[in-house]
Amino acid sequence: MRKPVTIIFTALTIFSGIAFAQDYPNKPIKVIVPYAPGGPSDIFGRLLFQKIAETTGKTFIIENKPGASANIGIQQVAKSNPDGYTLLLCSSAFVINPSLISNSNYDASRDFTPISLPASSPNIIVVNNAFPAKNFKDFVALIKQNPGKYDYSSPGAGTSPQLTAELLKLRANLDIQHIGYNGGGPALQAVLSNDVPMSFAVLPPTVQQIKGGKLLGLAITSLTRYPSLPDIPTVAESGYPEFEGETIQFLVAPAGTPKPIIQKLNQEVNKVLTDQDIRNKLSALGFIVNIQTPEQSALKIKTEVDKWARVIKTNNIQPD
Repeated sequence: MRKPVTIIFTALTIFSGIAFAQDYPNKPIKVIVPYAPGGPSDIFGRLLFQKIAETTGKTFIIENKPGASANIGIQQVAKSNPDGYTLLLCSSAFVINPSLISNSNYDASRDFTPISLPASSPNIIVVNNAFPAKNFKDFVALIKQNPGKYDYSSPGAGTSPQLTAELLKLRANLDIQHIGYNGGGPALQAVLSNDVPMSFAVLPPTVQQIKGGKLLGLAITSLTRYPSLPDIPTVAESGYPEFEGETIQFLVAPAGTPKPIIQKLNQEVNKVLTDQDIRNKLSALGFIVNIQTPEQSALKIKTEVDKWARVIKTNNIQPD
């Protein structure tokens, strides 16, 4: 008698989830971005969810929750009600922090249900226009001639740009010191004001600063040059083969969010990302668009967690 009861209960659960998803959303959806306004996740999130709001007629609210290397916002979503009304849009800190920060207090796979990994972007080395070196080769030579003299900014300890910088320090034997900020926007502002001479950053929001002549881009950390900035070489082609670093945008919900809601959100995200106008806008800003299922996203999250765990352990990288 137990088996039929189990089947009936499972069927009722599935149908109730579908019915719930059909009524979803019936109130505003809050998207937590665990960084200050103006950073890559904030820029991407506002473009993406403004477009989704236009196509669905629903309300999405971006809420910035910076602090603790993104942990404050991440943990808030992990503890939120899994009803689809609180989501997290976070960069690669999402998969880095569990290995870097001992009290991160979350598991990227266990505590969240992935919706999509809608975009990624390579990292870039930028300097203030007053910086003595004007290309990557001279940059490396200058740093080696002046060990310990120069600092670099990043969106924060444990972010993909910061780890990319630490990897370059090891590969090129460079002595530069890290100054972390609460997000990509403040990190770039420090370079614009010349409080810090250089930054390791993701492409957005650096693309417009470079094209406007306010910052000088020295090298891209992808394996190939970025179409919107074709004159900036890659680190890989500049003497460090296979050097690569990218920042991924992770869109996830709290664990236990009903699968029909996850599928519905995934479909709306992917529908918007197939629009050529939004793809062109994102490309111009430095984003590479990804169309992925929740299942593909889950596999990528596991791969990224394992990859960065090895990098952090091998290089003995510590949080600030």
